[in-house]
Amino acid sequence: MLRRSVLADIQRIRRPIFTTFELARLSDRSASATSQALKHLEKQGVVEKIYRGIWGLAGSERLSAASVIPFLFPRTRAYVSFISALNLYDIIEQIPQVMTLASPSHTKTIRTRLGTYSVHRIAPSFFAGFRWYKDEGRFLIAEPEKALVDSLYLSARKKRQYGHFPELHFPRTFSFRRAEEWVGRIPDVRIRKNVEKKLAAIIEGQRGKRA
Repeated sequence: MLRRSVLADIQRIRRPIFTTFELARLSDRSASATSQALKHLEKQGVVEKIYRGIWGLAGSERLSAASVIPFLFPRTRAYVSFISALNLYDIIEQIPQVMTLASPSHTKTIRTRLGTYSVHRIAPSFFAGFRWYKDEGRFLIAEPEKALVDSLYLSARKKRQYGHFPELHFPRTFSFRRAEEWVGRIPDVRIRKNVEKKLAAIIEGQRGKRA
């Protein structure tokens, strides 16, 4: 009976990802009882455990590495940036093996059933310039210009792999002036000067292509 009622609560949520906590709160049951019911449903192939306390409907086409991001950061925000965002915008063709995220919290790696996430700390005052991907509300992503500057920002902090790109393909809508504005907002003077040089080299390289 408990498993049936938990399944009914999952259907009420109307999305493929949910947490033990929200199901327990919805049904006014303990987290322990809810977790046990979910484990039984997992054995039956109805749900699958994605990460600690995070579950998904088994076989749902709407489950993806990106869709789980908001659930991994319930108390703060994180947005897709760096190499992953540049790839989603088709600025670089290389598909990263991990999803790269920016967050004001600590740098860390999160491994889930849907994918691996490399989380990099951004200074709180520089944690901006993001929006919902395709305005769908599934996950947050840096604006194209901010994704580029975020990458250069990390490379200036001794993460050199983020400063060396494969071929870059900037769409006409990409604004280097906007990118320069983001560089100007970097709070650390040493890092800002470093990023200014890196961005200037990229801009010069693009001018050479057009010549």
